[in-house]
Amino acid sequence: MLIDEALISYLGDLSCLTLTGEEKVRLAGDLAEILDGMARLSELDTEGVPERSHPFDHVNALREDVITPSFDRALILRGAPASDGEMFVAPKTVE
Repeated sequence: MLIDEALISYLGDLSCLTLTGEEKVRLAGDLAEILDGMARLSELDTEGVPERSHPFDHVNALREDVITPSFDRALILRGAPASDGEMFVAPKTVE
């Protein structure tokens, strides 16, 4: 892939960045290194290696979803400055 000033300017515009000439030169070099590294990865022999979404064998280690009783609504609303019996009432802040 050809990395020229037009490509760097285009990427800067997409990123909403204002790049100086020195930054454009440095970015072109960094981008060339990244693309070279990716090209080297494509040379690896991956025959027989299973596809993975992450490097670990662990699956979701979260607990089961269990419905448990919640707090007593009346008890919570009792301490509120204002409520309608179901929820807190607060003054409108946005018109």
